Amino acid sequence: MKKTGIINGALAGAIAALGHKDVFLLCDAGMPIPRGVPVIDLAVKGGVPGFCQVFDAIMEEIVVEKYTLASEIQKTNKGILEHLREKMNGAEEVFIPHVELKAESAKAKFAVRTGEFSYYPNIIIQAGVCF
Repeated sequence: MKKTGIINGALAGAIAALGHKDVFLLCDAGMPIPRGVPVIDLAVKGGVPGFCQVFDAIMEEIVVEKYTLASEIQKTNKGILEHLREKMNGAEEVFIPHVELKAESAKAKFAVRTGEFSYYPNIIIQAGVCF
């Protein structure tokens, strides 16, 4: 049995398979995930698991080069935005309209759906390298 880190087999495997510049989507319960993008659905009920819980667990496992958020998060979800910024360690931050974020998510290698029920906590994360 795995002792530390992410123990969800599908999520651990997807993270381990990321290469430099690969992107994935971490999203709330209501984000429409494009057809063809594999979904790792962690949602149990509203708020479980929360976006920040899942984000924090993933951040312990990966290097992030760049991340893209819906510009709407700047006005509607400042708490989650601040949380993201605290954990990103200098990664490039990009804002685009939510409509464009939904379109860009079609390029994701996979999507992770949380139980989050708040406004615009959706992020496209681009993997970096640790060397």
